[in-house]
Amino acid sequence: MAALVISAWIARGLVTSSPAADVRPNVLFILTDDQGWGDLSLHGNRFVETPNLDRLARSGAQFERFFVSPLCAPTRASLLTGRYHLRTGTVSVTQGWERMRSAELTLGEVFRQNGYATGCFGKWHNGEHAPEDPNSQGFDEFLGFCAGHWNNYFDTDLQHNDRMVATKGFITDVLTEAALNFISKHKDRPFFCYVPFNAPHSPHQVADRYFDKYKAKGLDDEQASIYGMVENVDDNVERLLAGLDRLGLAQNTIVVFATDNGPNGHRFNGDMKGIKGSVDEGGVRVPLFVRWPGKIRPQTRIRPNTAHIDLLPTLVDLCELRFIAANPIDGRSLAGLLLGQTDTLPDRMLFTHVGGMSAGGLATEPGAVRTAQYRLVQQQEQVHLYDMLGDPSQSTDLAPGQPQQVQTLQAAYKRWFRDVSQTISPSRPVPVAARRVLLQAPESHFSGNVRYKQGNGWANDWLINWQSPADSVWWDVAVERPGVYELSLQYTARDAALGTLLTLSAGNQTLQQTIQTSFDPPLNPSPDRIPRKEVYEKSWAWLRLGKLKLPMGNHRILLQAGSVPNGQVADVKALLLTAPE
Repeated sequence: MAALVISAWIARGLVTSSPAADVRPNVLFILTDDQGWGDLSLHGNRFVETPNLDRLARSGAQFERFFVSPLCAPTRASLLTGRYHLRTGTVSVTQGWERMRSAELTLGEVFRQNGYATGCFGKWHNGEHAPEDPNSQGFDEFLGFCAGHWNNYFDTDLQHNDRMVATKGFITDVLTEAALNFISKHKDRPFFCYVPFNAPHSPHQVADRYFDKYKAKGLDDEQASIYGMVENVDDNVERLLAGLDRLGLAQNTIVVFATDNGPNGHRFNGDMKGIKGSVDEGGVRVPLFVRWPGKIRPQTRIRPNTAHIDLLPTLVDLCELRFIAANPIDGRSLAGLLLGQTDTLPDRMLFTHVGGMSAGGLATEPGAVRTAQYRLVQQQEQVHLYDMLGDPSQSTDLAPGQPQQVQTLQAAYKRWFRDVSQTISPSRPVPVAARRVLLQAPESHFSGNVRYKQGNGWANDWLINWQSPADSVWWDVAVERPGVYELSLQYTARDAALGTLLTLSAGNQTLQQTIQTSFDPPLNPSPDRIPRKEVYEKSWAWLRLGKLKLPMGNHRILLQAGSVPNGQVADVKALLLTAPE
């Protein structure tokens, strides 16, 4: 299926001229993680309190049907590029499938090319190694984390550009403070400030004053913690908006607020069917608010269907940026809707995909097609059709009675999927392009009895059950910075592992090291309100393995146990590659 190209760009040869620097609007783009459409008092939730987000919505444009992907990394890739996530290489949320190709042109790069200061404060989740990390993808400053979730929200270590730093306080407050400092520092030049908060994603951690408030409303621990995190986000949105006021920047700053998928659990979400991970309406319809005082009329309602792929072309048009698309753009500019120049859009099909990778390649399902009237849902070899105008809760399946409509939408989905997935490869080597590269366990492959501690290989997981010479762990890497690297294993090991001989090889080079020190601490105490699905934090030891020369190109770094005297090897967290200064 050919990519949709914005007609205004065609007319201008895909290039616009930039206005004078002193009148270019700033952009503050706030994104939350796992906050559903229903997690706002504005939308009829009788428990959660979000007065500042409600006020932001009413002071500008509210989008009635704004659609994203069912999971976080795919949504982020589309928001940043204006392209369906599969085109960018982003398939899912972990094991390398969250990564976005470095050749993609992101909002950060577009704004920076136009002379804007660019900052990202929060969760990236589109690649943690250069050249796929935030600093390589257009952001002058980054504070946050690149993984799919973080283990601890209080007094945690975060990545600041190329190093880890200790922070003090609750993570959403810390990220807000960093964003405010960035805005203040760049108040005299245009800026693009991207604030992708990780709340209210699990683990369920929040300060007592928020949690106790919602427990007092009769909610269980899970909902009390989630709504507490949402209200804390609301308070921090107020801090950001007050900061713009204090610096005299509010009038010339476009503020965008959105969320990345449906709610991470069953709770109030209007009457929509589906939650996070679902291709039904409730899994992908989320809030989008845009404020620009004096340009966007308060209480504006945007009624046509819109999507994450529309944000890049919209901001390019609103800010009148010089822009030449590096790749075909799937979205269309919504500037005319926001500025009151039109209240309609030509109908189009919006596509959703949430399939995963297997040995046989990329799964086509679950998937969905959304038109102005219909939603076609395909999952587990079943096809459903819903009239979203007459039946927004998806209570009646029309597929048996409308085979022609089903056939039309199915054919469109197949054409779209074939087009956007054509460059997806089952091979996903990790780039080695920096002096220091930490190869995490979820980026590895393994055989024998080795498995993930948590089970799914989500962010921060590690490998366990390594018991014999028949077991192995390896990382496929693409070396872009050739050289000699020191290799160190991040591990824990019980006393039974002592004397185990580890063998590490790459090509015709081999290193050997014996485990001589046991280290098996308990899990770190955690302030979670309910037991988490993800792994808990733990302390780790380091074992220096030696040095290898890694030439340019693709390599496999293989870790095996040459001898296992007591049937127990190590738990593996990561393999660190470090080149000399």
